Amino acid sequence: MGCVIDVRRSGDRYRGGEAAAGIESFHAFSFGPHYDPDNLRFGAILACNEERLAPGAGFDEHPHSHTEIVTWVVEGELTHRDSTGRESLVRPGDVQHLSAAGGVRHVERNDGQAPLVFIQMWLAPLAPGGDPSYAVIHGIADSTPYEIPGAGALLHTRRLAPAERTALPDSPFVYVHVVRGEIRLGEERLTAGDSARITAETGVEAVAVGDASAELLVWEMAGE
Repeated sequence: MGCVIDVRRSGDRYRGGEAAAGIESFHAFSFGPHYDPDNLRFGAILACNEERLAPGAGFDEHPHSHTEIVTWVVEGELTHRDSTGRESLVRPGDVQHLSAAGGVRHVERNDGQAPLVFIQMWLAPLAPGGDPSYAVIHGIADSTPYEIPGAGALLHTRRLAPAERTALPDSPFVYVHVVRGEIRLGEERLTAGDSARITAETGVEAVAVGDASAELLVWEMAGE
């Protein structure tokens, strides 16, 4: 396995959603009708979707199974309900984790008055089946990793001031998604919506560039 930093640009993501229903989607991986056999997964990650919901818009009840679903709200407020009876509001700075396990149904809506933007990432579990579970970590601290043991993955959230740098994990698979701002990764500059798939690299740093702060989601994974 050679050392690789594969940068993917925001504008190259698959467009989806339903404009008439107030839903706009951007898919970084093969998804739904946008099938690409060369872009099915990276490490444990199966999907990284940016969802934009107008006030009153949402996804009606739908099923999931054998998937670890992690959601990061960029702006607005996400209303979540699922078939286990849980209901919650997820806001910027919160990490929401739904382990679909053997099967669960849920609803995701923007019941607020402002536009909602969130990043949702799907990870493949190490083993199928089990009972679904749900958790929200409100206001997770910067640099505090959130573990998804069922997928063998750690999520690191980083908020960088201008010129601040952060070391990326030395791991077989690292996935970086730029939520906001601009960073330099090696010789590449990445802006909001861009991502990087890093394979078998060590000593890699991300540096915030420009006059604004940057926000990153970084996945550390042992392998597929």
